[in-house]
Amino acid sequence: MRYRPLGSTGISVSEISFGAGPVSALLTEGSFEDRLAVVSRAIKLGINWFDTAAGYGAGKSETHLGEVLPRAGGSEPIHVATKVRLLIEHETDLRQLVVDSFRSSLQRLRMPRVTLLQLHNSMTPRRGDEPTSITPEDVLGPRGVLAAMEDLRAEGLVDHFGLTGIGDPEALCQVMRSRRFATIQAPVHLLNPSALLKTPWGFAEPDYGGFLQDAKQLGMGIFAIRVFAAGALLCEPPSAHTFRTPFFPLPLYERDSARAASLSETLGSVQALRELAVRYVLSRPEVDSAILGLGQVAHVDEAVRMSQLERMSATETEQIAKILNELRNHQVVRRF
Repeated sequence: MRYRPLGSTGISVSEISFGAGPVSALLTEGSFEDRLAVVSRAIKLGINWFDTAAGYGAGKSETHLGEVLPRAGGSEPIHVATKVRLLIEHETDLRQLVVDSFRSSLQRLRMPRVTLLQLHNSMTPRRGDEPTSITPEDVLGPRGVLAAMEDLRAEGLVDHFGLTGIGDPEALCQVMRSRRFATIQAPVHLLNPSALLKTPWGFAEPDYGGFLQDAKQLGMGIFAIRVFAAGALLCEPPSAHTFRTPFFPLPLYERDSARAASLSETLGSVQALRELAVRYVLSRPEVDSAILGLGQVAHVDEAVRMSQLERMSATETEQIAKILNELRNHQVVRRF
């Protein structure tokens, strides 16, 4: 396993992080024996970052992670990150909501503290512009999210704060420019790199406006999420979660899946596509770690193997960009 500095935190984070979310379903629905085997294997191979959330399986992910981590072995430090998502309508004092949610998370995790507490809400100019979205004022105001996080850090319960990078790019940048958040996680994958790069004219999918470039300049640690586009880049059927989530809905998955199938044919195999998906993200110097949903021991082994593949060259990156542009324009593509 290779490691990278996590922004300005002073932490060395494994290039592959363990995603404990509902797409792989291991931590939300799997058996204790399976969970222990997979988490133990991840730690043995050098994965040192585990990403969970109060909202993953209505707390089940945190509960199950808290059960297996003490039994999973390993001698190196393990970092746990969790999240708080606020469901608010008219409240102006958000501090207690954050504190209550986080204390419940610690109880489920059976931990006295965590490395990172992240805001799970998206950011928009007005509340509810997107599902569960809140505003920069909700975060930065005197009775807002950040004030609560600072209270928790003062108690010694958390080391760093993080953001989830979905929503309006300018609203996100407004919060990032406070320089109070150490990390951000954002969708970055082969079919939609818009959180990192300017998109071509006519780009029809969610456009994140390249805000991760601002995050990098601010010294923030960057986690790539949705590296496999919720499974579309694995050429697998949609997960049960994809049928329920309002954030990355089924029609988006279906469009990604169609592009992935065409790209797989161009590359010559599904395996080549999977490897390219990981290489593409880890070849970006802005990305510190890729959070992958790991549901089986074999998934851990494969993820670590792919992380060790050669990084993409500038020529290969340009070729892939051209192919993807052709796919978006419904043009015929050629093998390279």
